[in-house]
Amino acid sequence: MAEASFKDIPELFEVDLGESLTARTEALSTFRELGPPDLCHVVKSTGRSGQRDLGSYHYISGVDASSSASLAAYINSLTYAIEDNSAWFSKGSSWKVKNGCYCCFNAFSRVDIRVDVKIPGGVNAYAIDLRGERHEATQELWQETYVSALLRSILYSDDPNYWLDAYRKLDPITSPDSEIRFLQAAEALFMKGWQVGSDPEIQVATVVSNHLTAGIMKYFGDSGRYQPAANLFEKIAIREPEVASLLARSYIGMNEEVKAVQIMTSSIRQTPSSYTLLHAQCDLLRSKGKNDWAVKLARQAVNCAPSEFVTWEKLTECWIDLGEFESALLTLNSCPMFTFNGRDVHRNLTPARVHLPFARPIGEILPERAKTEDDEADPALLRLPAPGLRGTWARAYALLTRLVSQIGWDELLKTRSCVFVMEEEYRMQKAHGDISAVANGAGKAIHEDGTVRDSMISSDSATLGDQGIDDDNASTRGMVSPHSPRKSGSLDVSPGAFANGSTVSIASSITKVGLGLDPNGGASLTATIPTIRISTESDRDFDEDGNATDASPKGKDVNGDAPKATTNGFDNSRDVSEFGLEKPAQAAAGTEEGGLGDDKDKESLHESPLPSTQTQSGSESFSFSNKRLCERWLDNLFMVLYEDLRVWTIFRAEVAHFKTQHVAYRKTGLEWEILGDLGMRLHHKEEAKEAYQRCLDTPRYSQKPWAKLMDMYAEEGDIQRCIQTAIRVAAYQWADYTEMTYPTQIARAFFKLGQLHGHAKISYTLMSMGLPDSILKIMDSYLQYGKTFKVEGYDF
Repeated sequence: MAEASFKDIPELFEVDLGESLTARTEALSTFRELGPPDLCHVVKSTGRSGQRDLGSYHYISGVDASSSASLAAYINSLTYAIEDNSAWFSKGSSWKVKNGCYCCFNAFSRVDIRVDVKIPGGVNAYAIDLRGERHEATQELWQETYVSALLRSILYSDDPNYWLDAYRKLDPITSPDSEIRFLQAAEALFMKGWQVGSDPEIQVATVVSNHLTAGIMKYFGDSGRYQPAANLFEKIAIREPEVASLLARSYIGMNEEVKAVQIMTSSIRQTPSSYTLLHAQCDLLRSKGKNDWAVKLARQAVNCAPSEFVTWEKLTECWIDLGEFESALLTLNSCPMFTFNGRDVHRNLTPARVHLPFARPIGEILPERAKTEDDEADPALLRLPAPGLRGTWARAYALLTRLVSQIGWDELLKTRSCVFVMEEEYRMQKAHGDISAVANGAGKAIHEDGTVRDSMISSDSATLGDQGIDDDNASTRGMVSPHSPRKSGSLDVSPGAFANGSTVSIASSITKVGLGLDPNGGASLTATIPTIRISTESDRDFDEDGNATDASPKGKDVNGDAPKATTNGFDNSRDVSEFGLEKPAQAAAGTEEGGLGDDKDKESLHESPLPSTQTQSGSESFSFSNKRLCERWLDNLFMVLYEDLRVWTIFRAEVAHFKTQHVAYRKTGLEWEILGDLGMRLHHKEEAKEAYQRCLDTPRYSQKPWAKLMDMYAEEGDIQRCIQTAIRVAAYQWADYTEMTYPTQIARAFFKLGQLHGHAKISYTLMSMGLPDSILKIMDSYLQYGKTFKVEGYDF
């Protein structure tokens, strides 16, 4: 059936004719926000009696959905794309497109606009509601559909987590005229923007925080052309003062800071409770180094919108900037977490046949798609929980990694034990019978914003999100209290040692002496020579007698659900306590009511005893009134962070050891990619770059390392390396039918380079590489976009 396929367009052939349309109709009620990409379904026929018609479909974004004529024109263009293999002597009839149906979801009115095209014949346009009933497609519906399609094309353009088979992406806006039309439609629908939903980190979509404003800021922000956006927001700000925050951000992007400050000053008088406006001011102050002023604004934003994650997140960032790490941890503990809702997608159907044509000649520079041993990795690396974080969980984890990169793991645990109730403290206080008195509000309390007030349950607690002592969603098993001092001569190879991107020089010591655990959890020197294994199938630790014990952590996964599997880490043959990385005790999540687990579990929580002096003083001076309960989700994130740090610490120690031995350190392509991602998460940029570069030496088919390196080189202004990686990224994108120029990751990197070097230098560098014409044309298209829309740097 090769002659029934399109030449350069991907498609999925149906088992039953029309099943994709039926499945889409049934799934309409499940689309929550912007909806999935457009669906194009065609029926092909030979025109011979007895020959069964074939149905096929593909997904697409970027087609002009402003009228039935433009969608019908796309289906008509497919009639010229069908492969014509018939020769003059062949007897068989060739396949022709008999009819087609284009489906485009209207995210404002929650209806599916469909255009049926018969060839030859007429065009029929109609709307299908969530119940599957037909309605007339009015002009108002068409305008909403046009904006919905554009927003999907812009926001889904380079989302690495959104991937579909046979998904074709075209340029949504190709000329200044079409950009003006987009701005006019956006202005008309701006006040209805909240209807299309918002990012998963936003609890309630508003006129300012929604997918429409996000799409506008992404489209104009990626190219640094904020002037059209500022013109749009100026018109709307007259009707809606809160839009001043977007207007101010646009002017800051244009380096018009004085004008931005004037706008924010006048607008804050009209809308003093707008947290988006307070955040715009806060970001400007942070960029000027006025962190103490920024904190005050961030605290006010929390008062204005205590149920929004982003306000607490901003306050946490400000506390970290100030170096107030205890306050930062308390504020992070109070972040409201939301269930993650991903992008809307179609229900997957099993196709009868898949046709994915190969894009020549740019695809020829790519490795084979065949699965090799470089697509395999150590199970401990594959099961790292952090890559599975999404939405607010991922953002909260990013704050935690920023904290640990600044103060180190040991200091983070000490800070944690200072602000949160530890389990042994809980049991001690319970034994003294003081819990009921504290629950009634006695004593002083440290709140998340850093203030100390008289009562734990105060009038401000409802605003600032404070919780009582018996909060169901809290953990009392925070962490072992502050560490005992290490013995003299102990070797510190904690993750903090790698904070500056360099490994500790331990390899020479490792070859002569081993690392063991002393009773207080420190690392002491022993007389054994360790064996450094790269990976094993073992997933066990060893007790004091050398017997194997199961040390798999139990609890909830990164998003608060029960995990499918857990792991001890990267090199399962060793406990990272030997490197000075102490494992935090896990949250007490043994019962639904939030109580502690059974006594046996509690007895085994702590791997090192408390120093006697701290235990004695704690029994005399400790009171619940100056500590908080650690939320379970935050306790889980500490376990996630521990797993990341554990793998990273052993990885860097192994690298140092192998370098000393002058032995090549080998990993598969997938393992290098995972380690690169891990380094980026933990803010070790140079080591991450090295891991991605090592990944490129393997024949693994993957776009990610090229794309990550391209962004790094663009940040550094390295024009030669950035272009070389961009060519590969473009090849991967075209191989996956991303035929769009902007907004894409490559365009963003090129425009960043253009601001430093100018587009002419990029163009000359491309020409000097001697690229084939087809590849050169693709790479030059990004510069042509810059010339057409006058992106900064296009004229020098």
